[in-house]
Amino acid sequence: MEGEDRERPGTGDRPLPGQRDRRAQRGNRRKGRDGRGRGRKKRGRGKKILMWTGGTLALLLVVGAAGAWWLIDRLNGNITKYDVGRDNDFQSDEAINLLFIGTDTRTGSGNESYGGDASEGADTTILMHFSEDRTHATGLSIPRDLITDIPDCEVRREDGTTAVIPGSQGVRFNQSMGTDGRDPGCVWNTVEQLTGVEINHFMMADFNAVKDLSGAVGGVPVCIEEPIDDPKSGLNLDAGDHVLEGEDALAFVRTRYSVGTGSDLSRIELQQQFVASMARQITDGGMLTDPGKLWDLADTATRSLSVDTGIGSIQKLRDLASTLAGVPMSDLNFVTLPVLDNPDEPEDAKATVVVDEARAAPVLEMIRQDISPRELAEREAGEEEPAEDAVEPAAPEEIRVDVYNGGDVIGAAQDTLQWLQNEQGVPLSTNIGNAPSPQETTTLEYGPDQAGQAAALAEMMGLPDAALQEQSVEAGDQPMVLILGDDFRGAGQPIEIAPELPADVDTITADDEDVCAS
Repeated sequence: MEGEDRERPGTGDRPLPGQRDRRAQRGNRRKGRDGRGRGRKKRGRGKKILMWTGGTLALLLVVGAAGAWWLIDRLNGNITKYDVGRDNDFQSDEAINLLFIGTDTRTGSGNESYGGDASEGADTTILMHFSEDRTHATGLSIPRDLITDIPDCEVRREDGTTAVIPGSQGVRFNQSMGTDGRDPGCVWNTVEQLTGVEINHFMMADFNAVKDLSGAVGGVPVCIEEPIDDPKSGLNLDAGDHVLEGEDALAFVRTRYSVGTGSDLSRIELQQQFVASMARQITDGGMLTDPGKLWDLADTATRSLSVDTGIGSIQKLRDLASTLAGVPMSDLNFVTLPVLDNPDEPEDAKATVVVDEARAAPVLEMIRQDISPRELAEREAGEEEPAEDAVEPAAPEEIRVDVYNGGDVIGAAQDTLQWLQNEQGVPLSTNIGNAPSPQETTTLEYGPDQAGQAAALAEMMGLPDAALQEQSVEAGDQPMVLILGDDFRGAGQPIEIAPELPADVDTITADDEDVCAS
């Protein structure tokens, strides 16, 4: 309903998860491959797929709606608002995290025919991080078929009553919206729990946004590497260039069974190209400087837009757009959360995915530390050779260490001992038991004569520099003292996760026009 306020009470701040999982191997940014005979870049297949999804469409809605300031009342009435009970507004000198949601809601003429049964779920979701200095932004897409845990969330019903929707364990991420009455606040909670990134606001668009906006911009140019014939979406296109709008545009972003592997990850490839092309239509086609076209765009955009009450007006959307306007498209990067086929499904019936913890952890850390892919590449290119007086790590069999458990993980010292001895070849390690007192962070105490042992153990366990505590006197035959703190997450999992993009995780920038989907 246009202009409807759906309000729900606060759920309170929830603790964010700690750093996750394993250190991935350092990687370089991968480059696109030339399309066959077309001089276009071709997307990687399988899990190495990038993300320009319907969630990013909401960013275009901000740009379009924020410009039509002279018709504020009409546009304000178009916007649907949800009170998700969160007060996470940002300051001008802080990083901003926006959650963009593309729903599977199919109200509207003909929408029920696209891509199978409607679920009204979180069909496409992207967490967009804008840097503190507004010089770069990174969008992290979350596949709808990802198996994850959905936390409890509180929602307000249409009659004004409130209800707590119980969480679900081991279900599709798509169920965080719509299922059992869940609203965008439930998606918000789920993404925060999954990524450890605190979200400021959300924007949500539905099927109608794709149909109507593609017409408002005069059609969206797309390129496909091979013909598409998808009976479920009704899309039938020859290989080559096309300009799509309305029903054809919606069919294009809904197609999955006749492209790539036939999965949702394959559909992402088409959505990515489509919304990137629409962005260029709006920003490069003069629409933002033509009052008539701008009005049509803003009116169309806001009729398909839902937001949280914190940004629930054109004035607030305009302010938001203004603070984000400085990010150049060349530094607007997109990456998909690294995933693996669900190991609990039979090989001949793979339909869902799980987080690839080792590859996802450094990507999430990149976002949490407000670092761009460009900065990572520059850091790697500028890395210096080790200093001549750098400590030479000792061999594993020379490391002598007593392990204490000072954290909240039961059995941490014993698990670490077994890992050190059986997997890392450190026989001179001993489990001493509980530490004299609890401590939040892991520490390693060692003497000056044990610097090589400390360097080897720190590299082995992924210890941060702050954990290394060199003592004033030499240790002699005494072992080093390793006290595991609350930051310990498991044997073999590094305490410190280095921000990076693993070699097989692709990125793309918003200004990349030279792409032809396969």
